[in-house]
Amino acid sequence: MTPSLLALLLANAVPVIGVLFLGWTVFPLLLLYWLENVIVGGFNVAKMLLARPAEPIYWAGKLFLIPFFIVHFGGFTFVHGVLLVAFFGPKGLQPFDLLTAVPAAIRTNQLGWGLLSLVASHGFSFFWNYLKNGEYQRASLQTLMGQPYGRIVVLHLTVLFGGWVVMLLGSPVGALVVLVGLKTAADLRAHLAERKKFAPRTVPLGDTDRVDKVPFRE
Repeated sequence: MTPSLLALLLANAVPVIGVLFLGWTVFPLLLLYWLENVIVGGFNVAKMLLARPAEPIYWAGKLFLIPFFIVHFGGFTFVHGVLLVAFFGPKGLQPFDLLTAVPAAIRTNQLGWGLLSLVASHGFSFFWNYLKNGEYQRASLQTLMGQPYGRIVVLHLTVLFGGWVVMLLGSPVGALVVLVGLKTAADLRAHLAERKKFAPRTVPLGDTDRVDKVPFRE
C-alpha cells in the first residue's frame, strides 16, 4: 500500500467517527463530500499550473485554460452545492447563499476535523504522486481539465443516490456507515485510475523494455 493510498483511507475513516460519535446524518455527510469537490478543484488548479513547466507552449495554454477551469468548475460546483442544500439541508438554510450557509453548517455539525483530514489527504497525494513521483512531467492540460468532472459524476451519483435511500430509511447509523463505505470504494477506484493514467509509459525494444524518457502526450 502506497503512502498516498493510506492517507486516503485514513481521511475516509473520519466520517465514520462523525457518524458514530458526533451524530452526523445524511446532510453533514454529503456536505463534507461536496466540500471535498472544492478541495479537489483547488489542487487541480495547482496541478495545471505546474504541468510540464519546461514546455513554453504549455504556459501559453495555461493562460486560457486555468481561468476557464476556475469559472466552469466553480459554476458546476456552486450549482451542485445549491441542490445539496435545497434537497438535504435543514429548514432555514438559504441554498443560494452558500457563503453563509456552508460555514454555518460546518460549525453546527462539527465538520472541521473531517474537512482538515480531506485537505491533508489530497495535499499529501499532490506532493507524493504529482510532485515527488513526477506526474507533473507527464500530465496533459486536457486530461487535467476533465479529470475532476469524472470524479464528481461517478462519486456523487453513488453518494446522492445512497443519500436518498438512507434519508428515506430515517438515517440509521448502519446505513450511514455503508454510505461511507460506498464513497470510500469509489474514491479508491478513482485514485488508482489516476495513478495509472499518469504512470510512466514503457516501450518494448527487442527483448527488453525501457522507460520512455519522452513526456507522454495524450
